[in-house]
Amino acid sequence: MISFLLSIAALIAGYFIYGNIVDKIFGANGNNATPASRINDGVDFVPLPWYKIFMIQTLNIAGLGPIIGAIMGALYGPAAFLWIVLGSIFAGAVHDYFSGMLSLRHDGESISEVVGNYLGNFMRQFMRFFSVVLLLFVGVVFILGPSKLLANMQFGGVFNQSWVWLLIIIGYYFLATIVPIDKIIGRVYPVFGVVLLIMALGIGGVLIFTGANIPEISFHNYHPKGLPLWPLMFITIACGALSGFHATQSPVMARCLQDERHGRRVFYGAMITEGAIALVWAAAAMSFFGGIEGLNATLGKGGWAVVVHKASIGLMGPIGGFLAILGVIACPITSGDTAFRSARLTIADALDLKQRPIRNRLLIAIPLFALAIAITYLPWQVIWRYFAFSNQTLATIVLWASAMFLAINNKFHWIATIPATFMTAVCTTYILMAPEGFKLSTSIAYPVGIVVALFAFTSFVAYLFPKGRSSATATETD
Repeated sequence: MISFLLSIAALIAGYFIYGNIVDKIFGANGNNATPASRINDGVDFVPLPWYKIFMIQTLNIAGLGPIIGAIMGALYGPAAFLWIVLGSIFAGAVHDYFSGMLSLRHDGESISEVVGNYLGNFMRQFMRFFSVVLLLFVGVVFILGPSKLLANMQFGGVFNQSWVWLLIIIGYYFLATIVPIDKIIGRVYPVFGVVLLIMALGIGGVLIFTGANIPEISFHNYHPKGLPLWPLMFITIACGALSGFHATQSPVMARCLQDERHGRRVFYGAMITEGAIALVWAAAAMSFFGGIEGLNATLGKGGWAVVVHKASIGLMGPIGGFLAILGVIACPITSGDTAFRSARLTIADALDLKQRPIRNRLLIAIPLFALAIAITYLPWQVIWRYFAFSNQTLATIVLWASAMFLAINNKFHWIATIPATFMTAVCTTYILMAPEGFKLSTSIAYPVGIVVALFAFTSFVAYLFPKGRSSATATETD
């Protein structure tokens, strides 16, 4: 219990202390005109109050990741708390902040365009393809996930069938993808946000006040199947600590922000909030089922959806549990719709296709959803595995782009360079040893992963500093 409470306190302190440091290093300037005021097309560039943007951003990024990822990460034991806290403060929130603020400085560009500005045209083209593929995987995961949860709630009749909910969710996603952002997302998300907060505060509060037997932090690996902590836990717990998907969502909100000084509240703050949600679910998963073995047995009886259902009802009773489950359902639904919206915007930016005419939005959205429906026929496990790896790879690329921005502007680049190097080692090691990768032994994957990370770091340093690069090479508006 003490570790859980200290972890929550550390996240809060991280926002106020390290978040302020990151904000000052970037140099947020309230005098800069934002894309929301300069462009304002009434569809995607729409000025919104910062508190609404914070709520939308929190819901955008808090899909199933901080719930499924935290539950699956809990199998490794309380070491998961360390990655959630340290990852959120020093990697995830930094990543989210820069993906939003750099988009803000570049007319609300999608993350593929932002990365291309700092890592070159090849990376721009690669990120255009890579980010759209990731967003499709995210959208499909967040179609299938909530449809299963809703079917499990036993509404009766045809509504006990997941395919019925799947069709309803797809219809909603399509509508939310093409209409102006303030018509549905800007109005409905605050309501979903209240439900989400009730879920997180309710379950967290019950754990604390009932004195739940939450294990204390240790580096011991408790995984029942003996899967290694490194690098699997860092891939498994993605959205609750660091997630490339967030980089695709931050530009959506950068198009609505009215003041650069609100960037820390929205982008850094939303990631810290998601870290707290992940902590709550990791703690609940470790304690409610009588330990790691009990959690593993429950997962074997029906997967994460059964864990969520049993823990919510068991901790908060029928009514509170019902609200908690609705909060869980709201997370993926409010990420899935913006995943498709972000995919539309990424494609539109690549094609330089203005999105004010409804015809242009439909031209992208219709084939996009047709492809997504086709992907739903793939096995869930396959979709999730490829999403998890591609998600962290995208985050790594965005961190390197952030480091490049800081370095060429003579700013303290280490706040991005260190997590970028770390995640390079994580992603390289994972793909070398994973079943969907090269299936190499740890004796090969571990050292090669470290060597690749060091090579990336030394290449970054060698490229920048001997050439005497300075802020004169940047195109930023200070």
